[in-house]
Amino acid sequence: MLLTILFVNIEIMLTAFTAALLLITISELGDKTFFIAVILSLKNDRKLVFIGVVAALATMTVLSVCVGRIFSFLPQIYIHYAEIVLFALFGFKLLYDASKMPKGAGVSDEQEEALEVVEKAENQFPKRKSKWGVLLEAFVLTFVAEWGDRTQIATIALATFHNPVGVIIGGIVGHTICTAIAVLGGKLIQGKISERTITAIGGFLFLIFSAVALFEGVRITAA
Repeated sequence: MLLTILFVNIEIMLTAFTAALLLITISELGDKTFFIAVILSLKNDRKLVFIGVVAALATMTVLSVCVGRIFSFLPQIYIHYAEIVLFALFGFKLLYDASKMPKGAGVSDEQEEALEVVEKAENQFPKRKSKWGVLLEAFVLTFVAEWGDRTQIATIALATFHNPVGVIIGGIVGHTICTAIAVLGGKLIQGKISERTITAIGGFLFLIFSAVALFEGVRITAA
């Protein structure tokens, strides 16, 4: 009996982990926070930028999960349908945005916004920053850029209906992977990421999550 309960809990946590990992990794790749990490890593110590960015995203993930757990006290039927509708809306919105974007890679709106954010910050931070100054800049810029972003809202939705520990771990791992790509290979891939392709993949992923949520609801109801 105890082993059965243990395996069920592990399965639930792994499901939440996988969902958060996929959602964050695909959504954040090529996002504004991604390019903020790219730009900062070209001007400062990569290790410090990596630590500052990951710390900000990890903090945001934990806060989002906490908010999601607050909503989890609402009637489950409302939460379930809200999750289905929210992910579907995100999916269709991203696919619509992708259809309006030009084909191929190039400088995206996300890159331009990230560059503008960093340039404004450079005027406020001293030109010769200390290690703590670099960490603070990376943390603050990333945290502010992520606030209200679709990945934050999606994380809240996941945490409302899924295991919070799995969502936190999966979200942090996903953010860490994207940040590592940005910091280590940002210069090589900058201008080569197709915003249209990434946006379309993200849209399909959100629709898949919506369909999975709908299927889970039908299965639970039938049971």
